[in-house]
Amino acid sequence: MRRLLLALLASTSLMTTAAQAADPVPADTEARTPLADLGKDDPYKWMEEIEGERPLAWAKAQNTRSLAVLQGDSRYAGLESQALAILNAKDRVPGVSFAGDGSLRNFWQDAEHVRGVWRQTTLESYRTAEPQWETILDIDALSKAENANWVFKGAGCLAPDDTRCLVSLSNGGKDAMVVREFDTTTRTFVDPAKGGGFVLPEGKQSVGWLDRDTLLVAREWEPGQVTKSGYAYVVKAWKRGTPLASAKEVFRGTPDDVSASAYTLLDADGKVVATLVNRAVSFFEAETYLLTDKGAAKLPLPLKSSVQGYVAGQMIMTLEQDWPERGFKTGDLISFDLAAFKADPAKAAATLVLRPTAKQSVETVTTTRDRLVVGLLDNVTGGALVYRHGPGGWTSQKLALPTNSTIGLGSASQKDDRLFLSVTGYLTPSTYWLADAASLQLEQVKASPARFDASAHVVEQFEATSTDGTRIPYFVVRPRGVKYDGTAPTLLYAYGGFQASMTPAYSGVMGKLWLERGGTYVVANIRGGGEFGPAWHNAGLKENRQKVYDDFFAVSQDLITRKITSPRRLGIMGGSNGGLLMGVALTQRPELYNAVVVQVPLFDMIRYTQIGAGASWVGEYGDPAIPSERAVIAKYDPYSNLKAGQNYPEVFIETSTKDDRVHPAHARKAAARLEELGYPVLYYENIDGGHAASANLAETARRQALEYIYLSKKLMD
Repeated sequence: MRRLLLALLASTSLMTTAAQAADPVPADTEARTPLADLGKDDPYKWMEEIEGERPLAWAKAQNTRSLAVLQGDSRYAGLESQALAILNAKDRVPGVSFAGDGSLRNFWQDAEHVRGVWRQTTLESYRTAEPQWETILDIDALSKAENANWVFKGAGCLAPDDTRCLVSLSNGGKDAMVVREFDTTTRTFVDPAKGGGFVLPEGKQSVGWLDRDTLLVAREWEPGQVTKSGYAYVVKAWKRGTPLASAKEVFRGTPDDVSASAYTLLDADGKVVATLVNRAVSFFEAETYLLTDKGAAKLPLPLKSSVQGYVAGQMIMTLEQDWPERGFKTGDLISFDLAAFKADPAKAAATLVLRPTAKQSVETVTTTRDRLVVGLLDNVTGGALVYRHGPGGWTSQKLALPTNSTIGLGSASQKDDRLFLSVTGYLTPSTYWLADAASLQLEQVKASPARFDASAHVVEQFEATSTDGTRIPYFVVRPRGVKYDGTAPTLLYAYGGFQASMTPAYSGVMGKLWLERGGTYVVANIRGGGEFGPAWHNAGLKENRQKVYDDFFAVSQDLITRKITSPRRLGIMGGSNGGLLMGVALTQRPELYNAVVVQVPLFDMIRYTQIGAGASWVGEYGDPAIPSERAVIAKYDPYSNLKAGQNYPEVFIETSTKDDRVHPAHARKAAARLEELGYPVLYYENIDGGHAASANLAETARRQALEYIYLSKKLMD
């Protein structure tokens, strides 16, 4: 998704004065329904107590019943073993990132490192078949020493040498994290008492370096000082060696915002060139402020625009809406001369870097020392363009990477113009490339071994026609010799939201547990995603939400019409927003499917803004407290549209107790309501895992084996 709720973490110089309070967002003109009245008669509201004794007892009883069915299948042990072997394989490609101290860093999990190890090597060693790794931080050992359930959530390091890092640790996978300062040279946490080390208590927080002795922090400073979405809206600067309570305020949003966070733009030598605040007034709209010694100055930028980086004196931005005053279109990649922009934002000239066609989308953007690199989707196929800025403006060249693949932009060096890229496809194991963006030289440094036999399979791309005539592309991965007679066991996956693109990717587990056993796999590029840029996403927002679901049904029907499969053999899967899609499919078109896997879903859309971080997604779905918007939501809301006497297939619903983003209550209430109406339902709630529904590879293998046993029983047997 384009809009980052918790903005980029980097370093800057300390602002000496607090920003003025931000202007409030205008209130809705339509009378709002009191939140207490939304779903007030729901008999399952008690399930919203995320770790309450009664909900957990219910979940554990459901687990016992459902696991007996799924793990009791004679094929289960074999599938779990195969999945775990793939996930734990020693010959997996370890993705790496450049560090300013000259090392390459990686986070790794396997059978010996269940929670994981943060480690480093050299480029020379990385090029070899068996790199020599040095441990930076062992999360298994740390958890044992501290008797804690730590899940590593990454580290933000201080440029330019990256040896002082802010390590984020989550209890069981929650979004709420503890942040502790770590020294990679001594391989120890910096002692607050002796070295003045930074330690932030658990919370949903945004934190980054100002300088070696100062942090920019957005968190819940006082009890209840969070937005309705549960995120911070007050940003403060915190000096080393001082109490957290003494941090100085530099910006304040409002409780009606989604969040506020601060980030910086750095030059290639780690020098701060701008300190910015992202005030997210909705999930996709944000005001941008420049922090100066005089406070915060609001910048005249479109609400739907995203600062992507800084290179060659230019601030790089993407636009998710038209900017007619400047002559720019939705999807454009533009740049400003940063010095001129800071001097006079209203008059500074903006330059068009790239305008995608109707079938293209700027997917990712990164910068090396002197180059801008753009990951571009063209009809859902990837490519990478390198841009150089000179006296005549921007010029571009294309990296000669494999075609008909998904290209992922990885870590980029700030010491030179090297960057890592990944290349993958449904049947092509991932390869890892080192590129020089200045010379355009490419080196394939790693290749993942095949995890399943793909020799008998092909990939095809088709289009279905949605109800309004829009052509919806989708990929089919199938056995080469499959007969188009409607008998192929077929799994259809989609997401359709938040401008997230579903691009071809290699999955060893899916290939081994599904394709190799005769299954067909389909991915639909429905509206709401980002495959064709922001306009593709905007077409499915709020009052247009039904278009997303109609697209999915059109692809489902097209698979049946082409006789690739049939309702008896067609199953569907989706998670999070895709879990909502599954709920809509279940309630609106159950006759099309014989299996539905509902992963960590949204489901109760009347109360979603009051559960987890739901209030932050009003920009995607609309606000159920506004009657006209609730009327739209109510038409597709799966929870209230579950009815008795329907031809629902037996569904498999999964979630995690530690999911403090979407919240397990959605899944719990869906299962309870289905059971109340007399439908069979399978339910699994992982006690750990957060929104990913798994905190380690063993849990991931178990979850995936459960899914494919369910699909095998429903579609293959």
